[in-house]
Formats: sequence, C-alpha cells, structure tokens
Amino acid sequence: MQSMSDYYSAVQLRSDHWSALRERLAELDRAPEGRRANTVRNEIGKLFDSLAMIEPYWAFPGNAAFEQMRRQFEHGAIEDVLYTVRRVTRALISGAYRRRHIPLDRGVGDEADNDDDAMLSLEARALSKPYFEVMIVDDVNEHQERWLKSCMQSMRRPEDAFIYEPVVVPSLQDALIGVLFNHNVQAVVVRPGLRLESKVDLPILKRYLNRAGGVEEIEEIAPEDYGPELCRLIAKVRPELDAYLVTDRSVEDIAGLDLGICRRVFYNQEDFTELHLNILRGVNSRYKTPFFTALKEYSKQPTGVFHAMPISRGKSISRSHWIQDMGAFYGPNIFMAETSATSGGLDSLLEPHGPIKDAQERAARAFGAKQTFFATNGTSTCNKIVVQALVRPGDIVLIDRDCHKSHHYGMVLAGAHVRYLDSYPLNEYSMYGAVPLHEIKRQLLKLKAAGKLHKVRMLLLTNCTFDGIVYNVERVMEECLAIKPDLIFLWDEAWFAFARFGPTYRQRTAMNAANTLRERLRTEAHRKAYEKQQAELENADEATLLKTRLIPPPNARVRVYATQSTHKTLTALRQGSMIHVNDQDFKGEVEASFHEAYMTHTSTSPNYQIIASLDVGRRQVELEGFEFVQRQVEAAMSMRRAIATHPLLKKYFKVLTAGDMIPAEYRESKVESYYSADQGWVDIWDCWEKDEFVLDATRVTLAVGGTGWDGDTFKTQILMDKFGIQINKTSRNTVLFMTNIGTTRSSVAYLIEVLVEIAKSLDDLLDDASKMERVAFERRVRNLMQDLPPLPDFSRFHDAFCSDPETGEGDIRTAFFLSYDEENCDYLELGGALQEALASGREVVSASFIIPYPPGFPILVPGQVVSREILDFMLALDVNEIHGYRAELGLRVFTDAALKAQLDKRNKASQGD
Repeated sequence: MQSMSDYYSAVQLRSDHWSALRERLAELDRAPEGRRANTVRNEIGKLFDSLAMIEPYWAFPGNAAFEQMRRQFEHGAIEDVLYTVRRVTRALISGAYRRRHIPLDRGVGDEADNDDDAMLSLEARALSKPYFEVMIVDDVNEHQERWLKSCMQSMRRPEDAFIYEPVVVPSLQDALIGVLFNHNVQAVVVRPGLRLESKVDLPILKRYLNRAGGVEEIEEIAPEDYGPELCRLIAKVRPELDAYLVTDRSVEDIAGLDLGICRRVFYNQEDFTELHLNILRGVNSRYKTPFFTALKEYSKQPTGVFHAMPISRGKSISRSHWIQDMGAFYGPNIFMAETSATSGGLDSLLEPHGPIKDAQERAARAFGAKQTFFATNGTSTCNKIVVQALVRPGDIVLIDRDCHKSHHYGMVLAGAHVRYLDSYPLNEYSMYGAVPLHEIKRQLLKLKAAGKLHKVRMLLLTNCTFDGIVYNVERVMEECLAIKPDLIFLWDEAWFAFARFGPTYRQRTAMNAANTLRERLRTEAHRKAYEKQQAELENADEATLLKTRLIPPPNARVRVYATQSTHKTLTALRQGSMIHVNDQDFKGEVEASFHEAYMTHTSTSPNYQIIASLDVGRRQVELEGFEFVQRQVEAAMSMRRAIATHPLLKKYFKVLTAGDMIPAEYRESKVESYYSADQGWVDIWDCWEKDEFVLDATRVTLAVGGTGWDGDTFKTQILMDKFGIQINKTSRNTVLFMTNIGTTRSSVAYLIEVLVEIAKSLDDLLDDASKMERVAFERRVRNLMQDLPPLPDFSRFHDAFCSDPETGEGDIRTAFFLSYDEENCDYLELGGALQEALASGREVVSASFIIPYPPGFPILVPGQVVSREILDFMLALDVNEIHGYRAELGLRVFTDAALKAQLDKRNKASQGD
C-alpha cells in the first residue's frame, strides 16, 4: 500500500484506497486464516480509517453505507462486505452512480450491476439525466442530517432536467475542503448553524485550505458572519458554483456584505421547494448552450436549400455514386447541421443578435471576462484582430521576441514600431524561458527617459509559454501600470485556456488578474499605499525603481486582452478560439475599431460546427472543468513521479523540473521540484503565489539527449513511427509531453511502458556494442547534452528601420514591404558569403522572417542585423524545417544600396518633422 506522501491529490488517494480495499478483502476471502490473514486484516482496518476521513465529503456511497461496510468487516462478514465494496469500486471507476441508482445490498440489483456502463453508447449516455451533488453546510447531528437529506430528496420530480444528491458537512473549513475535493458539487447551501473549524486532521485534505487563502483571518470574524464569508471564499476558488444562504439575520445586515457567488438568500425559513427549484435553475443556466441547441433544432426542420452549399442536408453526398464513404464515416447529423443560413433560429458571427450573442456572453461569464468573441480560424487570427484594433501606425509595442509568429505578422499589418524583449535563455536545453520583469521595467523606464512613453501602446507576452513557463501576471501588470498607467496588455494564452478552472492556475490568468486589479485599485488601502510609496520614491533613480515593487496609481486604467486556443486545451473543434476582453476603455475607445478589425479577419462563412463546439466546450468547463483540470494535473504529476523515480528511466531520461527551467533568482519560494523521493509532493500553491515565474506541471519536458537521439528524431522515428505516440514540441535534446483534460491514467501508464521499453532496448544495444560503437554513442550524447550553441539574443534593427538606437524600436512594416521588390534583396550562403561579409565588417540585414522548427519562433525578422551569434546558431542548427530560408540560395538579405536609400529616406523624413 502506497504511503500518503506518494499521492499528489486526495482524489487519487480515494480511488486507489477503494481499489486496494477491494483487493485486500478478496485476498482475505480466499485465505481467512494464518499469519498473512492477520496482516491483511490490519491493512484493511487502516484503509477503512483513511476512507472514514474522506467519504463524508461525497454523497456516494454515503456515510450510512460506508459505516455498514465497516461494521460488516468488524463482525467478520467478509463475503458480504467484499460484495458491497466491489459494487462501490466498480461504480466509482465507471461513473455508473451518476447515471443510475446503485443498490448495495446483496441480492438487490445484481442483474443491473452486470451492465457495464463504460460500454454504453454516447446516445444512451445522452439520454440519462446529468448528476451532481449539493453540499449543505450545517453543524447538525445524525438525525438532523437524515432529515435534511430526506427533505431535499423528496423535492425531486420526474420532469426535473437533472438529478442531485445532498452531502452534509459541519464547518466552514469542511465546506472549503469539500468544494475543492469533491468535483461533483455544483451548488452549496449555507445554513446558519455552521461552525468554523474542521475536525479532520489529514494533511492531504487540509492542504486544500491553502487554495482558499485568507482562512487564517476568519478567526477574527463573528460566528454570524461565517455564512457570508464562506460564500465569498468559495467565489475565490470555485467561482462557477452557485451558493444559497439561509439566514435569520435582517435584510439590512446582509445587504452590505460581500456574498461572493450567492445567487439567493433565504430568510429564516425551510422552503425546500424554492431551494430545489433555484438549485436546478442555477445549474441549468450553466448547462444551456444557446447556439448548439439552436443548431440542433435547425437541423430537424424540413427545408429546401436554394442557396450555397450543396453539402447542406447531405444532399450532394446521398445522391452521389462515388463519395458515399464520406457520409458513412461522418454520419448524417454533421451534414444536417451544415448551412449558410443566419436566420431560422440561427445567428451571424459578424453581427450576432441571437444565440451566438448569448453564447459569447455566457463564455465571458465562464472565463471572467467583460466581453468574449468567438473565432473560427484559430488564435493566429485572434492575435491579429486584437493588434489591429488597438495598435496604430507608429505606436511602440513591447513584445517578447520568441512569441508566436502571428504576433510578428500582426506588427507588420498594424505598422507598429516594435521593441523586442529577450527572454532568459536555457542554453542547456536549447529553449527560451520568459521575459524577466526587470527587463520589461528597464525598457519602459528607458522609453520614459527618452520622452517616448506616450507612444508606448501595448505590452504583448505569451502566458504560458509553449514549454510551460508562467508569468506572475498580476505583478507584471501592476508594476508596468505604475510606470505607464494606461498601458494595454495582450496576453497570448493559446496554451492556457484550461487554467481558469483550476484554483492554483486561475490566479495567473489575464482575466482573473485584471478583475483583481480593478477591485484593488478602488480601495482606500491601495490609495494610501500608493501615496506612501510615491513619497518614498521621490527623485528615485532607475536602479531604485528597478528593484522596488512598484504600486500603480489608483486612477490607472486596467486594459487587458487574452487570446485563447480553446481547441488546444479544452473541448472544441480545431481552430475554435476565443478573445477575452477586460478593458475599462473598450466601450468608449476601442469598440468601433475592434469591430472593424474583427470584420477584416473573420470569414463571412464561419463554420457553425466550430461555433457550436465552443458553446458546448463552455458548458463543459462551467460544469466539470474543475474536475477535468484536476485530473489533468494529477496525470502530469503521476508521469513526473514515475519517470523521476524509475531506476532504468533515470539512466537515459530526465524530467525537467522548475529548478531546471527557471533560474533561482525568479523562484522566491526556493521550490526546485514538485516531487522528491525523500519528501514526496510539494504544495505548489506557495510558489504559484510568490514566484516571478512558475512551471505549468501539465507540460512535461523530457530531456532525451541521453539516448543519443535528438528531440526531432526521438519524436518522429521512435515515439510516432514505432509506438504511435503523438507529440508536438521538441528542442535539440528535449521533447514535450502535454497532458490535457482528455488524458487518462491509462495513457500515462502506456507512455511509461514505452519509455521503459526504449530504455531496455538501449541497454541491450550498449551491452552488445563494440568499443567503437560505445565511443560513437557517447559522442552523440555529448554533442546533444554538452556541446550546444548558445541561444542568441535579439541583435538590433538596422538604422534604416530604427530612428533611435538608444531605445531600439524598429519599423518592421517598412522592412517587410521593402523586401517585396527583388531589386532590394540578395541571397548569401550561410557558410560562405555570409561569413565573409560579417568578417569584413559589413552590416548584413535580414529581409525575411527566419523561423527554424524547433524552436518555432523567428531568430531573424525583416530589418534585423545579422550578428555573429545568430550566424553561429544557424550553422549549428540540426533541424529539418527553417521557414523563410532557402538552402539552395542562402539567407535573403537587403542590398547595401537598398539600405542606403531607405536610410536617406528616413533621415529626410525626420528632418522634415
């Protein structure tokens, strides 16, 4: 039996303990006598003790059934308790208890139990009523608890759209543990009898209280305020839930309190009918999918199509003699729902007034935004929409150099003057981290000193990065706003849409940080703190400002945008993305230009299936996003632990930890790794709250250089070709495994099996290798793990495209379009003419974006000077794809004549100004 320290979450512990209990009972049933039987009995007793602290937070199987099992064991009825435990375990694993009642008494429901719910079709599952649990918070005795549950259950009606079971906990702390532990909870009923502290003393459960924050301060709150305070705290950790407060206090007392997620207050009454109806209505408001439902209804209507799209209703397929296989593969519904109509109950994505508008408003609620816009052609387009809507020609934009290429092209389209920011390098693994806050502040202060702060429009950063480095979003924004109070932030969250639905992750999302900042800036405490700091920093020099945590002025404008590839990390069809807006000036300043940019880049023929999938994906995350993200993190943590502790895998592989990927100066918490064999799991809440950068545990970077294969070879020739494992990102000596909300423990187990098989094959290969073959293997490993070229920083823009070398922003649009004239360009071979040109002292300037895969971002942009470091890096690259580079011709560069002409043109323009 595993120790408690082996478990990252209590959900895993619960599942494994039920399975272990079933196995031990089966063993005891087979051999009830002897020394081993006594050992097994002791183990069973310990498992019951552990589960006794866990089960009160769940409605199934329930306290009464659990205690009955325990008594059966204590009285020696092993066969009976084994039967019941088997049924419970099977129902928990399959989720059958969510779809039907599971009788636990022997001889009752045996036939139904033989049905394997996992084998049910999607259609059969769709017909069952969705199940959830309601947590009632009240310190009651056993008799009162039974009465409460009975009253709630008696309210059920056949016409109810959902079915729920109540679970009762006695205290505020138990409720916080419960909503973070039990993912089935969708509503919380807070009654006036709750107490403050939990009696449960299980570290893995009490760890959940850290996520709530501020629990320590509750001891100073009067008992009559426990209920409202619990509603507020739940809003912090599970904002998607509904709360209902039952109180005997007056309306005047309650009106001034922050009630968080409370949907309704019931005054001193036991009106279970109203409570029941409100609970169902609250869940239904999240369950509704206005556009998906409208599309389903439209597909059922008889229509005559005298418009575009022969494929609509499947007519061009059903009448075909040659493409019937397409209809057979996809089935009829997708074609019945394929249409170009915007009426008949449907809507227009470009000018939504009906179900699409409703769906976008619900998505805004789910993701904590003020406005949300759907996109059907990916986040690349979302990025261009936001940039074009906000950035005017000549505006200065600070942008991380290793961001997605769509941002670079967006800068070209908008005519921005770009100031690239360098991320810290991870030379050992041929990847970049993220941009330190010190670097961002330094550039802003430099622009301020040069009198250009009024031209600075936007800060654009990627959060999280492809490799899983996550910014302290709130701190970045507050310190930047302290320097420029109207700065606009665009956070590319292409890989971070799921983060909203995990309490630890949520605090580092753009929308959450924006809401937190807006709330804080309004407070009197913030105003006083700002005024105090301003007095202390009067006449402060740059060095002092750089090392001080700056406080923004109370009148700072919070202007935040986030673009998300919903399809990458949540349920949506490919290219389904969203733009989330939390901009105080959106209505007055941006709305019209945003609409124009949206019209510019959005197709007039958007795919309705993608829009519907975004609508359904939103429903899912509001109702089970917490559960799925929790399981996603658990799967990743299990993978990390399994690889890090396996003796054979450690010979050839290494899971990169926070200590490997984030330099110590950015880790205030001093956390090196989320798991160690000596101490078990680290509670990551501390580092996610404090550190400048943290590592997203769901993105597992595996160093594979020890195998002698580079990352790309390991990805294609080993993982994909031999074992059918698909991944995306690689570096010279690493591969990236990304867990998502669809990742299962079985998937993780298969990956571990594959890695072990690879390691065994390497062992066998080296065991039979000759001396020279061993030397060759060691040389390959050394080349991959030690002899690595340093990653180059951004050099600079040539003076022809940069009016001020001191601040360094470049006119990338002019350079981009100058290259359209072939007379302005030449080609230089990397190993020949280019080396000679640099050696002679010539300034060589790139005319194109040069994007090697990996790493997948531009190492050269139009107008950038080619440095010796960049050339060395390109010469050392061992990749199959370099976009923008033609091996048969060389690097495309500007001619000296073109640069001189452009420089003269710029100088004349500046003299005219």
